[in-house]
Amino acid sequence: MAKERIVSATAQSDDEATAVPSIRPQRMAEYVGQSALKERLGIALAAAKQRGKPMEHVLLHGPPGLGKTTLAYVIANEMDAHASVTSGPALTKAGDLVGMLTRMQECDVLFIDEIHRLPASVEEYIYPAMEDFRIDFTVDSGMHAKVVTVNLKPFTIIGATTRPGLLTQALRTRFGITHHLGFYPEGDLLAILERASRILDVGSVAKDALAMIASRSRGTPRVALRLLRRVHDFALVRGDGSIGTGTVDAALELESVDAVGLDALDRKYLTTLGGVYQGGPVGVEALAASMGEDGGTLEDVVEPFLLQTGFVARTRQGRRITAAGAKHVHLAFSPTAEDRSSLFPE
Repeated sequence: MAKERIVSATAQSDDEATAVPSIRPQRMAEYVGQSALKERLGIALAAAKQRGKPMEHVLLHGPPGLGKTTLAYVIANEMDAHASVTSGPALTKAGDLVGMLTRMQECDVLFIDEIHRLPASVEEYIYPAMEDFRIDFTVDSGMHAKVVTVNLKPFTIIGATTRPGLLTQALRTRFGITHHLGFYPEGDLLAILERASRILDVGSVAKDALAMIASRSRGTPRVALRLLRRVHDFALVRGDGSIGTGTVDAALELESVDAVGLDALDRKYLTTLGGVYQGGPVGVEALAASMGEDGGTLEDVVEPFLLQTGFVARTRQGRRITAAGAKHVHLAFSPTAEDRSSLFPE
């Protein structure tokens, strides 16, 4: 079984199991970051409570690990309601969705992760549920067929997706609030880590050590909290339990996480692109074959952060390493005159 990447924003098996007591914010005032979204949701929540009705349906899109599930729980808590969590791939047939919706109480929240992966046969049942709080389904067939309508209690659906372009227009337009979650600045990650260190009782921890963890967290709270737990474990086993900058350096060196948050797979990508292919351009499948990895893994897991940091450029001809990327892995090569102006501006 392949080792899980500590810097991957995808949820891993130990993310919730080790987070006891829960460090998930319970109220909007505790939620750090995404200030524009918080303001929009705050207004919508206040209006819904004044009307005594559920909040509008919400669609959240953006990279994994930025707090979409957490926001679902926060909204439910603000409405003094219950949150149910599922995912698009888990709702394989209409009965799965109908069963969940009929159990919903007034103002409850249904969070559907990866909502773009809902089967078409299930998605068509969501439309009347979202608009009119009812479900229509057909019983029997032929001349004996009849439509049965089940009325639902008013509720809120919160959909989350990393690929909003795959949502159907019919589904997208039924959400009253749509918002993109962006990566967190280091200041917000530091605030999240300070709160988490108090809740988890990690003991003596220097603020500059937390700032160092924040700088290596790839702008993602899930990664920041995972790194904090690994550093805390290292401090307990290899040190006296206190966390300083030296402890962070030693712990993350053991995890192969460097000063900007790249791990061994990221650096292998850069060295293969810059060394084997002289900086590119090269197609992702050729790059994947040279690395012994899957092309989809590189596109979905490795490239997003390298593109964000400016270490790699994606062009029509293929992937190219940039000056910053080459410098980071200590590679030197001479770009062509045609490439220099776009990839290596003076």
